[in-house]
Amino acid sequence: MTITAPLSALTSASPAARPAGTPRGFGLYVGFDEAKAAAAGTDLTTVVAALKRVLAEVAPGAESFASVALAPEGAGGRDVDVVRLALRDPSAVAKFRPSEARDERADQTGVVIDVTRRHLLLDGDRVSLTFKEFELLQYLVLREGRTIERTELITSLWSAASDEEIPNERTIDVHVRRLRAKLGRYEDIVRTVRGVGYRFDRHADVAIRQSHAPSPDRF
Repeated sequence: MTITAPLSALTSASPAARPAGTPRGFGLYVGFDEAKAAAAGTDLTTVVAALKRVLAEVAPGAESFASVALAPEGAGGRDVDVVRLALRDPSAVAKFRPSEARDERADQTGVVIDVTRRHLLLDGDRVSLTFKEFELLQYLVLREGRTIERTELITSLWSAASDEEIPNERTIDVHVRRLRAKLGRYEDIVRTVRGVGYRFDRHADVAIRQSHAPSPDRF
């Protein structure tokens, strides 16, 4: 189990009052307004590159990974708060009240696939998916309209280094069948392309939510 704690709890508290555990790293959330940055003669890539240079100087050998939080045009709130919530900062997520979650689902029909929160809603009700079922659905969703071969699903979603048994192509069919059963009357959004594999086909009753996109170390 991994435990997170505010950086201030480690840097300002006495040793006896610090949370138990060995620090393995930290997260730094940066609120970034592109328009203001451009007016100041900089941009996101420049800022991230500068932070990485500083890290290399003060902590040689330390690893880093940058993720970008995206928000719809006109989204309100402070930039840093949007970032913290999008990247699932525990203290920010804790402020999201259950009543707000119920309001979000009220009177909702169709399918909502929330990639950020990793959940599936059918007509406003949460559907319980296993980890692999959601991984499979997400993989197809993020490649919407492209037919994915069974071999690609196996190599992308199952690692030879894990303890989990690597499936064969017939087992993939079983995983898809179970996923479709949970999609109910919307099962056809995961379409079989005979002799090839599977494809995600969206229709009017399907909404995809994705509030942030990871940057695969392009910074």
